[in-house]
Amino acid sequence: MSRSDHSRPRRRRRLRTAAGLCVLLALAGYLVVRFESMGGGGAPHCTAADSAGDGSPGGSRRTYDMTPEQAANAATIAAVGVAKGLPDRAVTIALATAMQESALRNLDHGDRDSLGLFQQRPSQGWGTPEQIRDPVYSAGIFYDRLVKVKGYSRLPLTEAAQKVQLSGYPQAYAKHEPDATVLTAAFAGSGELTCGGPAPAAPGDPQRVRGELERILGRSGLHAFPEKPAAAAGGAQAADAEVALAEKPDGGEQAARGSRAVAGWAIANAPSLGIARVSYADRSWVAGEKKGRWQPAGADAKGGADTRGAQRGQVRIFVKG
Repeated sequence: MSRSDHSRPRRRRRLRTAAGLCVLLALAGYLVVRFESMGGGGAPHCTAADSAGDGSPGGSRRTYDMTPEQAANAATIAAVGVAKGLPDRAVTIALATAMQESALRNLDHGDRDSLGLFQQRPSQGWGTPEQIRDPVYSAGIFYDRLVKVKGYSRLPLTEAAQKVQLSGYPQAYAKHEPDATVLTAAFAGSGELTCGGPAPAAPGDPQRVRGELERILGRSGLHAFPEKPAAAAGGAQAADAEVALAEKPDGGEQAARGSRAVAGWAIANAPSLGIARVSYADRSWVAGEKKGRWQPAGADAKGGADTRGAQRGQVRIFVKG
């Protein structure tokens, strides 16, 4: 056999190896593009942080990761507490309780007849099964009973929660306090919520979004829904419908706190409600872009003024048409 005959198999092996590497590189490139197009991750996901920022290593920023279902339920619990005018401590107690009872999932089962986020029991006077499975109702009645606990805000969290829940495991709530504190900061304080994933594929229902917000805000009287949102006259994408919320002039810090909670609620519920964009204060969140992070308000893609930005005291929610 000649020397050239020996070299041919080697050349063929090199060609196969090179071809394999090209396929792998092409696949890696596709996955990177896919990752970015999905908002920074294949599956929808949310991260709460106790302070705004880039979360760079070495900082003291604490975070908590959630599925969209968990984020939506946590957002509702927080928003209901804020709408009732309750302090952060009440919100933290409620969130820690739901984290222990259901892992922030709206369960259709539990011990004996326990149901929902807080595993409340119809037989113990918490409401009908349908009411208990409604996150707005179940959060509301939890807060109603919590505020009847004398000095609840000064009690250890596990003790305050136990006085409401009467659980067989009264010490179990304590371990969730650090994470519940992060969630409270993200939804009602100086923290931040980011939610990544694809932009909604199916259209949403703006009337449903408004209806849910009206239920959450109840009779707080700190916000109004403009009949003709600013984007209706032009500027917003024609396919998107807008639900706008505005703080009343005398609302003060409590109204601002409510707006923060609503903005967080909107992005947490984006996958289920078809929400494509949320603008609040000087920032905007767009589904499927920038890995789910809030971005500073500024010019639009053509260099003009951002006609979908929010003015002070506004939350603007754009629902896919």
